[in-house]
Amino acid sequence: MEAYDAVVIGAGNGGLTAAAGLAQKGLKVLLLERHNIPGGCATSFCRGRFEFEVALHQLSGMGTTERPGPLRMLLASLGVLEDLTFVEMKDLFSVSMTDGFRLTLRADKDQVISELEQRFPHEKAAIHQFFDLVYAYANNMLAAFFFKDPAPSREKYPVLYSHAFKPASEVLDEIFTDPLLKGLLSVYWGYLGLPPNRLSFAYLAMLLFVYIEFKPFHIKGGSQALSNAILNRFLSNGGTARFNGGAKRIIVENGAVQGVVTDDGDRIQTEHVVSNASQITTYAQLMDRENIPDQVFTEMGGRSLSPSAFTLFVGFDCEPGELGITGSTNFLIDSFEFDDRIFSRMRSVDITDETMVLSCYDVADPDFSPAGACQANIVTLKYGEPWMRIPPARYHSVKFQCAESMLRRVEAIFPGVRTHIEELEAATPLTHMRYLGHPEGAIYGFEQYTKDSMFFQPGRYAPIEGLYFASGWIGDCGFQPTLNAGMSAAKSILKKLDAA
Repeated sequence: MEAYDAVVIGAGNGGLTAAAGLAQKGLKVLLLERHNIPGGCATSFCRGRFEFEVALHQLSGMGTTERPGPLRMLLASLGVLEDLTFVEMKDLFSVSMTDGFRLTLRADKDQVISELEQRFPHEKAAIHQFFDLVYAYANNMLAAFFFKDPAPSREKYPVLYSHAFKPASEVLDEIFTDPLLKGLLSVYWGYLGLPPNRLSFAYLAMLLFVYIEFKPFHIKGGSQALSNAILNRFLSNGGTARFNGGAKRIIVENGAVQGVVTDDGDRIQTEHVVSNASQITTYAQLMDRENIPDQVFTEMGGRSLSPSAFTLFVGFDCEPGELGITGSTNFLIDSFEFDDRIFSRMRSVDITDETMVLSCYDVADPDFSPAGACQANIVTLKYGEPWMRIPPARYHSVKFQCAESMLRRVEAIFPGVRTHIEELEAATPLTHMRYLGHPEGAIYGFEQYTKDSMFFQPGRYAPIEGLYFASGWIGDCGFQPTLNAGMSAAKSILKKLDAA
């Protein structure tokens, strides 16, 4: 029987950093992945002459060489920073509406405020009040949690304590009167999957702060380059990776991990397992029920799955400027709503007036696509459950109807794009479910309600000795949080071994 110090199940962001962090410290580590490439969401695929980016829109937390952010420091600690080339996106985002409204904000606080003041002079004082609040909240948050104040208090961090649990829409309503301005400042809700009336102000504030201060970035070669770099570092440090074969079962005896059985039937002895899969998959498919405390299912029963997505990957036979695309990150919006109509639209299969994000990486990185061409990743959020009720015989027709509807929305803002399409691939929630292995294709794990946020850390620590989680299912979602989750799992194992 083979024996390892740790087995990591899944080579997504969290699994890769967990495996690399452990191997870097000399542990004998086995990484199991059912796909034939590493990355999970952080991958690419090829159609024709295009290599399409699957999921990354704007990488957060990098900062600059002079002012490094937490993610830059994490990647440097793993020794992969020198293997990657990062491209700073000058734009924060652009918003385009079907009525002709256009607005582009740069990733600079002064420019954001100045641009908004010009467009909304009647809200000038409110704009300053809002960004003062955002920055005060972010600074409180960083001091209390990132720098790990051992004794945080309401007196030390008044803005954190007063605003952490407020809905984003409530804070926006308190400060602004203009509905268009409120909508513009809340467009990042799509990166977390909850509309502003359900999303905590804490998340909105931190998203705005980190993208303005640490800048949004693109990776040369896409997110697949990041996954490959971390995997290569893991292998160079003596790690073992097996692709095209995952874990079939986690062996638990007397409340503690004892090993793993692979899809090939091999029994691996280990006392430490890091699961990059969801808790649902880990507990319901990889473990025997008698070994799982009832509290696990009680806790999961109180949570709900995040949306999945309907995504178009489009390769164009021209440069982005010829299509009228001048921004890297473009939110395409028909109207701004803060009520539950957004929620109900995400639970519908068809596509009409949903908010979409169109990422064109070639704007920031002209070499991303072949010369004279460009590509776009176009996404709208959709829950997976309605797609699971579509009869198999109708699946492809419904899929292409949705793709056609999305293209009509895009063409209403960027006329003529259809005539330049060279390659097109559509992905539904079922596609995401198939490739990610996530229940109902949920791309953000569990929904990011305040009760399930980092303030309460549900499910982060398993009640089974030797089992750790590292993914967007245990805390915040997105690239930076999941990469960090893997490192946190690795540090927990190393700390336990040091204490043994």
